[in-house]
Amino acid sequence: MAKRIAAVKRRTGETNIALSLNIDGSGKSSISTAIPFFDHMLKLFAKHGVFDLKLKAKGDIEVDYHHTVEDVGICLGQAFNKALGDKKGIARYSEAKVPMDESLTEVIIDVSGRPHLTYKVKFTKTKFIDFDLEVVREFFEAFVINAGITIHINNIRGRNMHHIVESIFKAFAVALSKACEISPRKKGVPSTKGLL
Repeated sequence: MAKRIAAVKRRTGETNIALSLNIDGSGKSSISTAIPFFDHMLKLFAKHGVFDLKLKAKGDIEVDYHHTVEDVGICLGQAFNKALGDKKGIARYSEAKVPMDESLTEVIIDVSGRPHLTYKVKFTKTKFIDFDLEVVREFFEAFVINAGITIHINNIRGRNMHHIVESIFKAFAVALSKACEISPRKKGVPSTKGLL
């Protein structure tokens, strides 16, 4: 099987990002965005998805975190799209429900070639420490558009903001990992169209 790896660089007037991904990794990560809570979520994503992820991002965080978080989503989506290649033999569909203490989130994925995000998450606060919680959605919007993946994120319950976001990223990791798995029973591209 060909190695499913990709590297992406993105430089704008707002951000400078270098990212490398190995879908068939061991969960190792080296993450630096200068946004500690976001770094934590991405490390969880790599660990629980069993992806190898290296990321160095510099952004205009003195303005806010929006540009950095969104552009990391863009780069991660592009890396998955590139690393998956023609998508032959992948499971394609998956779902995961992951708890984090009192919080529970369900993520359902279709590696369809069609970007779509349904995001049903309600936060009772706008920020966790200094992290704007609205940018969580922006990250996933950027990811689906650039990965060509359909994702439904449903936070079923939760009270603690940290726990809710953590359950989202862990469920995302587990579901995406399962969707990207090579199935020995599936031959070719998993679509009657013959193309994803």
